Amino acid sequence: MVQVFRTVSGFRAACENARTAGLGFVPTMGALHDGHLALVTEARRHAPTVAASIFVNPTQFGVNEDLARYPRDLEGDLEKLQKAGADLLFAPAVEEMYPEGEQTRVSVSRVAAPLCGSFRPGHFEGVATVVTKLFAITGACTAVFGRKDYQQLAVIKRLTIDLRLPINVVGFPTVRDLDGLAKSSRNFYLSPSERAQALAIPAALAEAQDTFSNGDRDAAAIANRARKRIEALTDRIDYVEVVDADSLEPVVGNKIDHRALLAIACHVGKTRLIDNVVLGEDARVVLGEKA
Repeated sequence: MVQVFRTVSGFRAACENARTAGLGFVPTMGALHDGHLALVTEARRHAPTVAASIFVNPTQFGVNEDLARYPRDLEGDLEKLQKAGADLLFAPAVEEMYPEGEQTRVSVSRVAAPLCGSFRPGHFEGVATVVTKLFAITGACTAVFGRKDYQQLAVIKRLTIDLRLPINVVGFPTVRDLDGLAKSSRNFYLSPSERAQALAIPAALAEAQDTFSNGDRDAAAIANRARKRIEALTDRIDYVEVVDADSLEPVVGNKIDHRALLAIACHVGKTRLIDNVVLGEDARVVLGEKA
C-alpha cells in the first residue's frame, strides 16, 4: 500500500527511514501515464524503496499558460502508483512547498537559456526551485526523470552538480505510444484530429535519424528538413533546432560530430508539445500506421 504524505516533515521522516537500504525518487506533476510509471519501474532497479511526488508547481507556469487547467487526478494517480509498485507518495499543498513570505529561487544560467528557456521566461527557474526543494526534503536518493523533457533533465543535472547535492540523477528514455507520439500529460488536451496532426513530430524525428544514419552531418539542414515536415500540420512552431547534446549550445561549425540533440517545440491547437532525439545515440523512433 502506498503511504501518502501531505507534509514536508512526514515525507522527510519516511525518506530518512528508507534511505539506509536505498531510496528511489520520481518527481511528477501528476496526471500519470505509462511514461511516469516506467520511471517508477526504473527507480525500483536502483533502490528497494521508491517514493514519488505529485505537485503541480505554480512557479514553473508563465502568464496565460495552463496552470488552472492542467489535468489533476490524485485518486487515479494513487491507484496507478499502487499498481506500479511505489511505496511513498508526497502530495503537498502549495502552501507546504512555498511557505508564507517565501523569497528564494534557484536559477541555472546557460543550459536553461536556449530552446524552451527562450519561449517560457522563468519556467526553468521554477523547475530548479521546486526540484531543489524536493531534493532537500528527500535527501540522498536516486532520482529518475524522463528524457522527453531533455532540457529540464539537463538543468536538474547541472544544479545537482553545482549545489553538490547527494542525488544520483538518472535520465530514462522517452516512452511513446504505439503511433510514435511521446507520452505526455498534455496529450490529454488533444482532440482526435489534433492528435493526428501531432504525429508529424515523431515522423520528423524519425526522418532526421534516418538522415543522420545515412551520413548527413549538417545541423542546419537536418533542422530545416524537420521543420518542413511539421510546419504544415502544426499551428505554431516555437523551435526546431539541432544543438550540442550536452551544453545545448549551437553545434560548432554547424557540423555534427558523433551526436547532437534535435529538439522540437510546437503548438497543435492550444496544446504545446515538446519532443526530441539525440542523433547518434537514441534508438530510432518507431512510427505507427497513422504517422
